[in-house]
Amino acid sequence: MPAPVQIPLKDAHSHHARHISSKNATKTDFLSSSPTLIIASGESPVASSPSSTIIAETIALARDHLDHSNTEELLNFDDDLSDDSQISNVAEDYVFGFDIDGVLIRGGHVIPEAKEALRLLNGENEEGIKVPYIFLTNGGGKTEQERCLDLTKQLDVAVSPEQFICGHTPMSEMATQYETVLVVGGEGEKCRHVAENYGFKDVITPGDLIKWKPSVCPFRKLTDEEYTNSRTRDFTNMNIEAIFVFADSRDWASDAQIILELLMSKEGRMSTVSETFDEGPPIFFAHNDVVWSTAYDLTRYGMGALRIMIEALYKESTGKSIDVTSYGKPSKATFDYATRVLQQWRKDLFSDPAPPQTVYFVGDTPESDIRGSNEYDKHSESDWFSILVETGVYEPGTEPRYKPKKTVANVLEAVKFGMERERRKRIQRGISLGSIGK
Repeated sequence: MPAPVQIPLKDAHSHHARHISSKNATKTDFLSSSPTLIIASGESPVASSPSSTIIAETIALARDHLDHSNTEELLNFDDDLSDDSQISNVAEDYVFGFDIDGVLIRGGHVIPEAKEALRLLNGENEEGIKVPYIFLTNGGGKTEQERCLDLTKQLDVAVSPEQFICGHTPMSEMATQYETVLVVGGEGEKCRHVAENYGFKDVITPGDLIKWKPSVCPFRKLTDEEYTNSRTRDFTNMNIEAIFVFADSRDWASDAQIILELLMSKEGRMSTVSETFDEGPPIFFAHNDVVWSTAYDLTRYGMGALRIMIEALYKESTGKSIDVTSYGKPSKATFDYATRVLQQWRKDLFSDPAPPQTVYFVGDTPESDIRGSNEYDKHSESDWFSILVETGVYEPGTEPRYKPKKTVANVLEAVKFGMERERRKRIQRGISLGSIGK
């Protein structure tokens, strides 16, 4: 039986993740600083199965441990999770990482094989093995909690926000560095809420600037709802310290107009123009995906295309190149953070500080998913095994610039392939099923 799991806590009353029903969850439920687990409504066998919560909860607690490593107070894992019947068959040596759009979800709808794939990982397989998994997605525009709630409802499986690493998640670390920031993209006020949830103190949106002076963007008129939600401010003497593109723009023309003005401004002040073009605020993009998969037959342009446009227009206007910082896949920072989470998970559950031997990363975009996984594999302690699915951006029959280690039809085939490969590795090493997790 594994050694007792030690988890540092924020208070003496919280020794496991809070369980919240996806049916009744509200925004207020997510305001607590405790790790959270979203439980499906219970209308399906998977949702009501205790095994479907084990992986999500253990990773939630591990990430909480990782993010609060200075906490001195340690308590044992909850008895029901440290029980041998619960975690003795948790795979110790390998994990899965998933992109979401084009792999599990497409155009807002669940890809048919996705639910079965997660059932297999949650222990509904011949050997009863439970395999840990996390989500590395460039998609954003909502809080991690809101995306987690959506995914739980769609897939009928327990999911923790701590399993999510979004493109804009690393930007939370800059909340202490910049105070007044412009946040671009997403639906309505959601990206403002994301930024405020990260701790940014003064969050401005393009709508605020248009409400201040409609002539900022002469071809855009705010809807009644946008006008009401936009905040009344005077930006005449205000310096905007940084620009964050959290999600895809809903109006490229107006967003680009505002972004470019600020980049060429004097210290981020609207209605000014720098003589040297080196006084503007820095700009950060949540990811670099040029195209993405939707319900439409062909791919659509995304945030990476907006970045290319901004860079081209800035150079055309100033004769200079603009420095841009991008996160998400294939950024190394995203994979570094995922590795730290998985390493902490193994340390907590198995008292082994090493990262997992193999990470099967499943994606649909060669330029971000496969490229990022392959490049990270070159210097990682783990074997990052890239798997490309044919349900998203990739067009079957074409030759991708960044080649995966394996190409399969869908996410279910990816999971079956990885689990079978690990089964054969165990046989070759002479490891019996009873040794898993011990």
